[in-house]
Amino acid sequence: MKENFTKKFKTVALAGLLVAGMATSSMASSIEKIHFLIPGGAGGGWDGTARGVGEALKKSGLVKQTSFENMSGGGGGKAIAYIIETAKKQKNTLMVNSTPIVIRSLQGVFPQSFRDLTLVSSVVADYGVLVVKPDSKYKSWADIKAAFDKNPRKVKIAGGSSRGSMDHLVAAQIFKAAGANPTSVRYVPYDAGGKALAGLLTGEVDILSTGLGEVLDKHMKGQLRIIGVTANESVAGIPTFKSMGVDAYFANWRGFFGAPNMTKEKAEAFAAVIEKMYNTPEWEVVRKRNGWANLYKPTTEFKSFLESQEKVIGSLMTEMGFL
Repeated sequence: MKENFTKKFKTVALAGLLVAGMATSSMASSIEKIHFLIPGGAGGGWDGTARGVGEALKKSGLVKQTSFENMSGGGGGKAIAYIIETAKKQKNTLMVNSTPIVIRSLQGVFPQSFRDLTLVSSVVADYGVLVVKPDSKYKSWADIKAAFDKNPRKVKIAGGSSRGSMDHLVAAQIFKAAGANPTSVRYVPYDAGGKALAGLLTGEVDILSTGLGEVLDKHMKGQLRIIGVTANESVAGIPTFKSMGVDAYFANWRGFFGAPNMTKEKAEAFAAVIEKMYNTPEWEVVRKRNGWANLYKPTTEFKSFLESQEKVIGSLMTEMGFL
């Protein structure tokens, strides 16, 4: 009797796994086209993530059709308001976003939060970096810190987002970890990473605070020089701030959201196709090129993750005087 029961249990369990696998595969294959809504300009982290994911999905054959729409404004608020207001015609739209959706809703930059959208999935984590021009007077973190200690107003740090936003927070966190006053950081905001990078290259600013994925390729080609990365371990030979005696760690997640009226089934189908993407060689090319780490948290897991991050970031922002 016991043996028969065990055999039956194993058969039922196996059947359940097969059905679950078929369901996931079926859900993923139900996505034929995706329109990516990007809340910032070209050249930024959101833009790179949406286009990188779209590239991998299309080249691997997981999705037949992809399209992209850049919509800058309001620190990302314009695109969020748009996808909510036009929800009825956004059935195949995924809006990319990241840690700033938490930061800016805490600040009241826009009235909405991630709770007003359908949560699909986080996709990658991107570390923060400080970047200079190849011929910069700052050859090392020690040079930057020495200049900052002498006169913080003379060290201008650019970012592709507003004051008190993620690029600002990461820079402030690095200086705070080095024993400096984070509120003394002279932050120069630009609309999207591409414009901030232009500000660095034209000499308007001395340093750029940004995501590793936005500048890794240029660093490898010698067009920029990354001073340090906010990871626990070296990435692509770039030293960590921790290895330079600065206990600064930060990983910016990036992920996708649907319109508020998206069905649970559709959201799960989008999440399933993203999960399948991770196993493709096309995605590995995109991931390595950008220095990203995979970070897959679908639907309800994504919600729990964001709620937790909201608490941690809110505490950090209050401590640093940004709230």
